Amino acid sequence: MTVAVQTATAAPVPAAAALSRWARAALAQVGRAGGEVTLRIVDEAESASLNRDYRGRARATNVLSFPFEDPPHTATAILGDVVLCAPLALREAAQLGRAPAEHWAHLVVHGVLHLCGYDHQGDAEAATMETLESAILRRCGFTRI
Repeated sequence: MTVAVQTATAAPVPAAAALSRWARAALAQVGRAGGEVTLRIVDEAESASLNRDYRGRARATNVLSFPFEDPPHTATAILGDVVLCAPLALREAAQLGRAPAEHWAHLVVHGVLHLCGYDHQGDAEAATMETLESAILRRCGFTRI
């Protein structure tokens, strides 16, 4: 499995190895060990622009997922891109009283699960996704979920 990390912010971010490890753990948990994912770490301006253009919301958001759709008659291992907003992730971690790494891991796992088709629109979907997130984060060494 391939996890590419792009950093486009001056804010402090976890090491690429940690970000990749958390993404790989999520992929392994749902049986997608051969997938390719790009994690892009951005500032608030880029997050707000993407959120506006793709979701119609004119504000930064902590994580956006962009699943890749193979062209007709083509099959690739590309799962898609996860965009994480560094300044917002850091503020949220402080507001939640969590260690930054714990919150970053949660956001990466959450975004990767979206690439794999998981969602949280209804109660049942949300419960499934939360259960998976908790299991993955425990496997990554986080006990306070």
